[in-house]
Amino acid sequence: HRAVHITPTVAKAAAGAIEYLPMAIVAGIPTALAELSEHAVWVVGLDADGPTSVDALAVADQAVALVLGSEGRGLGRLVRQRCEVLAAIPQHGHLDSLSVASAAAVACMAVARQRAG
Repeated sequence: HRAVHITPTVAKAAAGAIEYLPMAIVAGIPTALAELSEHAVWVVGLDADGPTSVDALAVADQAVALVLGSEGRGLGRLVRQRCEVLAAIPQHGHLDSLSVASAAAVACMAVARQRAG
């Protein structure tokens, strides 16, 4: 499969986060998302046109999987179908999107802010 394996280079790029976040190598993202949903994990896809803001997600008390697409094409069709909700990061000014890394950081911060109360 096409998944990136967890190598020393990946660990270094993660800048220590690999020690705190559970990771899994899966054969296919759509199948993995379906399994997460079956185990009470709320699957949230980030999409610039999502009808819900990441700040409005009610994720304080539940497990959540944030799904980000590729830069340029975004979420694939099957991945999008497996998401239970599509959420957008509010944009102001001339930018209509962020890099995947920046979007992930903003979305994780939105979740952390809700969980902190």
